[in-house]
Amino acid sequence: MSAVDAMRERKEIVWLNPDLKAVRPRFEMKGYKFVHMKAAQSRLMRFLPYIASAFPETAPKKGVIESELIPIPAVQERLNSCGANIRGKVFLKDDAHLPIAGSVKARGGIHEVLKIAETLAQRAGMLWPTDNYGRIDSDEFRQFYSQYRIQVGSTGNLGISIGRTAARLGFRAVVHMSGDAKEWKKQLLRSEGVLVKEYAGDYSEAVANGRKESEADPNSFFIDDENSEDLFFGYSTAAMRVSVQLAKRDIPVDAKHPLFVYLPCGVGGAPGGITFGFKQLFGPYVHCFFAEPVESPCVTLGMATGEHEKICVQDIGLTGRTLADGLACGRPSGFVCSMMEELMSGAFTVCDERLTEYQQMVRELENIRLEPSACAGFKGLEDICREGSAFAEYLKANGLTELMENAVHIVWATGGGLMPD
Repeated sequence: MSAVDAMRERKEIVWLNPDLKAVRPRFEMKGYKFVHMKAAQSRLMRFLPYIASAFPETAPKKGVIESELIPIPAVQERLNSCGANIRGKVFLKDDAHLPIAGSVKARGGIHEVLKIAETLAQRAGMLWPTDNYGRIDSDEFRQFYSQYRIQVGSTGNLGISIGRTAARLGFRAVVHMSGDAKEWKKQLLRSEGVLVKEYAGDYSEAVANGRKESEADPNSFFIDDENSEDLFFGYSTAAMRVSVQLAKRDIPVDAKHPLFVYLPCGVGGAPGGITFGFKQLFGPYVHCFFAEPVESPCVTLGMATGEHEKICVQDIGLTGRTLADGLACGRPSGFVCSMMEELMSGAFTVCDERLTEYQQMVRELENIRLEPSACAGFKGLEDICREGSAFAEYLKANGLTELMENAVHIVWATGGGLMPD
């Protein structure tokens, strides 16, 4: 049975990328280089004084928006007791508890809003790169930004990231939310002064409406999750942060110590950007797999068929409806699919029931609260070393089977930190 036929039947599958290349660190991909990731990191650093001032919860870390890399041996032991045979060290990257947004979207979303704010202020002669950006947290700047709108289409988490940041700066923030967005996410945004527009349809409808409305207003900026380079490179900076966290633990990533990263995937921006970042740093020694729900495997479908954004999950009879609302995207980002052609190792799908089981397991064993979307990566971790799994073919083909005792696994927990009790 082909991967597409299996997806059509809502089976949990593993798709291995036949076009994966062993790129070297600091490579160039379709005109994009390490310097693009470094520029995003530098911008976030310039804004540290502003972030620390405007969002007091970040003050203890001087405005740095970062999450913990948490060892989860109890989860590894539980999965192994069920036949997983996971070898190596296992970590959870807890982006669910990133400040401001409570999700991985804090990385890309906040970066793009800050870039818009910086560009506007510099053009107006109000800001120079050498300034202390803490001065942006002032009535003068809020009044200046209030003449502009920032809009985005979202299933929830990206809207929280962009809406909260834009509103705090003084922009008139508008979030166009799809029918599967959780009510608590809408209420949170409204409490911050964000205008929430609701749609009965899916993510693509919300994005299309937001884009159309923004195009009609010359003072409006639309943050396009399907095509944004600034989101992508904001996400990519996560790899730089993780490389430091690994180094502090004396954990190498090299030919004898492979790194595996399991990334929940919606339209593809966050996992794509993070993969680009890791590949820039570690080249062929890092292996990135995307995790998607069986009802909305849009990137897996786009990559497996080679159609990229020209195909959506509804084309093969899927609904796009899933408990994992943060991953409920029917059509992938064409930009991300193009960038991932030679970089992503593969993708896998996971059913909603299993997401709930993983969510409960992490809460029970590690006392970490995650939303269902954030748990998709555990399916890859569970199967990576399992005898007879499709991953075994990947390990053998890449000479990794005998190295797994030295492997490091990172399950990326993408959201849920702001969930109400």
